[in-house]
Amino acid sequence: MERIETANQEAMKRMLSGDPVLVDVIPAAEAISDLKDRMILHAGPPIGWESMCGPMRGAVTGIAVYEGWAPDLVAAEKLATDGAFEFHPNHHFDTVGPMTGLTTISQPVMVVENQKFGNRAYCTINEGLGKVMRFGGNDEEVLDRLRWLRDEFGPALSAALRSTDGLPLKSLVARGLTMGDEMHQRNVACSGLTLRALAPALAATGRDTAALSKALAFMGGNDQFFLNIAMAMGKAIMDPVRGINGSTLVTAMSRNGTDFGIRVSGTGDTWFTAPVEMPEGLYFPGFTEDDANPDMGDSTIVET
Repeated sequence: MERIETANQEAMKRMLSGDPVLVDVIPAAEAISDLKDRMILHAGPPIGWESMCGPMRGAVTGIAVYEGWAPDLVAAEKLATDGAFEFHPNHHFDTVGPMTGLTTISQPVMVVENQKFGNRAYCTINEGLGKVMRFGGNDEEVLDRLRWLRDEFGPALSAALRSTDGLPLKSLVARGLTMGDEMHQRNVACSGLTLRALAPALAATGRDTAALSKALAFMGGNDQFFLNIAMAMGKAIMDPVRGINGSTLVTAMSRNGTDFGIRVSGTGDTWFTAPVEMPEGLYFPGFTEDDANPDMGDSTIVET
């Protein structure tokens, strides 16, 4: 028992001393050296195509078209069924993603560096609300937004961050909590504080007024913009806590729409899984639990 207590004290020390800073936005292939063509990272513990839920499958076919691996959704589904794609959890590659959580080579990822320990964690840019790939959306509206994030918004945000010393996140989150945020479902304050902090740098580094206006409108109109930053922050803080012999602290909690999984510090990268449950919540008029999907996403790294 004393050994466990000592190990947990060390785990807590590492967690509380983390210093997360948003430093850049770069292509996933640049951030994750082992990420290869036709490799798809996903939320939750390991899962194969045959066990994926509907929204996850929809996102997979959409991302295949986005990456140019398939000409259309029908061809993408056949490729997935034939085993043409390699699937791995985001968590195995210093990465997290909301809901379906897909990460592939050309997507821009936000880079959060834990400046106390030197490790980095990554998360894609939040797409906004409504029809989005993290919910399984895969039509041209969804793909066009992803292309804009890759070709325009991501590089603009990168240039802004590189012109500064990065955005320290601990103090920003502390302010957001006092303003009513809880870092998962409510991120209005932190999203606004992020926009306030980065708008001058976006303006200073932007050369196209229309592009700048679109970028600022996107950030200002997305109350969940900060969620993905918070997720990368949580991952960057918790990764140094992994692998402490005897520690019982949970270092990751995640869902893929089929299974719920946790990792524990003392057992390293081993997943402990069980069937995921249906979340309780409010539904849009005309919809019930029968239309819903069991819980999914890496976003519980925030609660971790």
